[in-house]
Amino acid sequence: MVSEEILDDPEHQARLAAFAQQLKHLGWVVGHNLRIDTRSGASDDTRGRRDAAELVALEPDVILATGGSVVGPLLQVTRSVPVVFTQTPDPVGAGFIESLARPGGNATGFLLFEYGISGKWLELLKEIAPPVTRAAVLRDPSLPQGAGQFGAIQSVAPSLGVELRPIDVRDAGGIERGVAAFSSTSNGGLIVTASGLANVHRELIIALAARHRLPAIYFFPLVRYRRRPDLLRT
Repeated sequence: MVSEEILDDPEHQARLAAFAQQLKHLGWVVGHNLRIDTRSGASDDTRGRRDAAELVALEPDVILATGGSVVGPLLQVTRSVPVVFTQTPDPVGAGFIESLARPGGNATGFLLFEYGISGKWLELLKEIAPPVTRAAVLRDPSLPQGAGQFGAIQSVAPSLGVELRPIDVRDAGGIERGVAAFSSTSNGGLIVTASGLANVHRELIIALAARHRLPAIYFFPLVRYRRRPDLLRT
């Protein structure tokens, strides 16, 4: 189960193909002794719960949940089907597991990072662009990690002399308007926190940073843009 915004994303499709390929190496072949059903886990709460219920009703042996936003709806409808999550920054804080050492329940998985690293993003921004005194922080306010990451950045901002401005990531238009308004004054920089929506709109965000000449820190390496140096200039 993945968030709706990344369901058709080429990067997600590549990961799904790699997942199926590794299962094949282990003797599990799609269409032979393995079936994979996918649901979108839409950002709309009602549809997300419906998709989770549909998936659980298929009685799978295990559910792979890509992204923290889809784990909650799954755990609301099943406490027996094993759920393995990925790209989930704070599963303890979100109530998905009891602790990192002993998850308990029917969920376990992989953390994307711990929140402390979010403060390091601001430190890196100041290191690569010392004149920065203002930083726009792109975040998804609908996710628990959106607030957690922003809070970690806030905790180090005073010591670095940086004023923060959150920009909520909801759609392309909102991102473009927010970054354009922020860049109207000088000494600005950009921090892109981790979220499915930021990943979906990554090409737009990178282009906006280049257009407005904002030094930027991203939560993932920009391996897909090595051939586009024009998008990487700050």
